Amino acid sequence: MSEVRGRVRIFDTSLRDGEQAPGCTMTLPEKLKVAEQLARLGVDVIEAGFPAASAGEVDAVSAVAQRVGSARGPIVCGLARTAERDIATCAAAIRDASRRRIHTFIATSDIHLKHKLRLTREEVLRRAADAVTLARTFVDDVEFSPEDAGRSDWGFVSEVLAAVIEAGATTLNIPDTVGYLTPAEYGFLIERVVAQASKHPGVVVSTHCHDDLGMAVANSLAGVRAGARQVECTVNGIGERAGNASLEEVVMAIATRPDYFSVDTGIATQEIARTSRLVSACTGVYVPPNKAVVGSNAFAHEAGIHQDGVIKHRATYEIMTAESVGGDGSLLVLGKHSGRAALRKRLCELGIELDDEPFRAVFDRFKALADRKKVLDDRDLRALAGGAPEGSSGRYELDQAQVTCGTHTIPTATVRMRCPDGSLATASGTGDGPVDAVCRAVNGVLGELGQLCEFQVHAVTEGIDAVGRVTVRVRDFHTGVVYLGHGVQADIVTASAEAYVSALNHLLAARDAAAGSSQAPGLRPGSASPGVSPANPGREPGAPGVPAPAAAP
Repeated sequence: MSEVRGRVRIFDTSLRDGEQAPGCTMTLPEKLKVAEQLARLGVDVIEAGFPAASAGEVDAVSAVAQRVGSARGPIVCGLARTAERDIATCAAAIRDASRRRIHTFIATSDIHLKHKLRLTREEVLRRAADAVTLARTFVDDVEFSPEDAGRSDWGFVSEVLAAVIEAGATTLNIPDTVGYLTPAEYGFLIERVVAQASKHPGVVVSTHCHDDLGMAVANSLAGVRAGARQVECTVNGIGERAGNASLEEVVMAIATRPDYFSVDTGIATQEIARTSRLVSACTGVYVPPNKAVVGSNAFAHEAGIHQDGVIKHRATYEIMTAESVGGDGSLLVLGKHSGRAALRKRLCELGIELDDEPFRAVFDRFKALADRKKVLDDRDLRALAGGAPEGSSGRYELDQAQVTCGTHTIPTATVRMRCPDGSLATASGTGDGPVDAVCRAVNGVLGELGQLCEFQVHAVTEGIDAVGRVTVRVRDFHTGVVYLGHGVQADIVTASAEAYVSALNHLLAARDAAAGSSQAPGLRPGSASPGVSPANPGREPGAPGVPAPAAAP
């Protein structure tokens, strides 16, 4: 590889391929928060979604294009199959972005042609070229992917790539769609594509690797060594099945080994930890402690020999610093005597900016928690901010919860809820355990709205007084759409109740949108109109009534 340093584009597909992973669905406000943070991180391209999948996807991609698609912002990209409707829908969704791209794809492996597409090679070749030609009538920047390229016949892939280059494709993305290849094999494949593309100035070769065999990052980096100048990846490696290549690992490998890769990225690496935490909070998918770069143990040292070495010189056991990825490791503590100014200042230092209403809610929770825990470190503050409500207007809030349980005792809970109109409502319930009981008590106020289909508890800090973060998913009985909720408290049962109420608030908001917001605030929601807004992006792909996107790179 040449010693001349080059630039590798970072193409983030967290909002598209990442969100397609089971359980990773995000609401529109969450997608916009992630898009804004990706722009702050400095990614070159944001693949905002698959517009043809649903009306909600169109709205989400359009909103991202409007929010971050300035002339100085990232390229906003939408995915489309090689179908006229897909491409036209995609073009309309991204039209408000100053820099926009259409990414079209069709499978090229014989197994896909025979069993999924049921097309001949000639038909696939024609569709690929026609799709790129059509896309170029809408935008100047068109990316093409031969899906499942890793298991495709090279001769056919080369023929398809030649046709799409002739039709005007500016980026050739080579997906290892099922994570089948090894780094040596994938690097050799990229070498071939780079050699073919080199005859056409301005055409960029891209990688897109999945982690089914745990080699997505290694394959992507092998592609970079072979001449690829764009890497498609996701924050925290989220994505279909085992996930995609992890953005933070790819970026920091390139940053840490400039001698080996001889390329740069435009990523502001100090924003990596913040981005990781935001995506984790929005998707409810926690980062394993041993995760490279962003895991809680990534810069932790317990063995005496390692501790001694790090104390003497950090480079003995750290090839990068926590500060370089935005994890400054600060354990500045705040306690019950700390005021609003100190809390807001520390949150800002952590990269957390809240409007006045959410900040007041976080401050109240901070004070209540500080009375019990005495001191709170940065991890506690991040958890509290991550569980901040989006505003009290039109929402139900847990005002008080009391639970009784124990051996030979029927778990019983009583809750007092603050309704959207400001009134208080109280209800009780029994269950198989304290969490079941408190959720049934909440149902006594809000009604039977959905099924609690997933429940996760995560200890934010260590010790018996650790703060717990609870994530729940509730499936709407009427639509099958799944909604995410978070709760943060030292008391896990209370956190569970908060998370359950949070998910139900999202569910009710979707029902209100579907009903044209005709329901008066404070009305008991048991009679709320069923259904969900077609513009609501909080739906899970494949849920009843929601068209599942076709397989994509």
